[in-house]
Amino acid sequence: MLKEFKAFIMTGNVIDLAVAVLLAGAMGLVVSGFVSDIMMPIVGHFSGGIDFAEMKVVLDPAVVAADGTVTTPENAIMYGKWINAIINLVIVGFVLFMIVKAYNKTKTPPAPAAPAGPSDNDLLKEIRDALKK
Repeated sequence: MLKEFKAFIMTGNVIDLAVAVLLAGAMGLVVSGFVSDIMMPIVGHFSGGIDFAEMKVVLDPAVVAADGTVTTPENAIMYGKWINAIINLVIVGFVLFMIVKAYNKTKTPPAPAAPAGPSDNDLLKEIRDALKK
């Protein structure tokens, strides 16, 4: 059973899948960093200094004791993070679109079939007709 498992793990498809998952995780971190650190400040600048990550609807405010410690944390819907996630999705989708588009350009279309020429019988008939003249 151990040999079968080793053979299964060492097949190309499983290794390729593992590499793809690891690269996708790393790519996710890169895109998240790009969105949160580069794109969102630009969007915030053009939208009047709004920081989407901090946008929220407070359902229950935090309860703070007299000594300044928070006894009950704030309960809020963080819809700004959801907006960031949507922008992140759009950017990832666009990047994947560009990658697939570039990949499709590298594929060479199949060579067109050679035009059908005259058959041997047609050539022989032409020779016969030319000899008759």
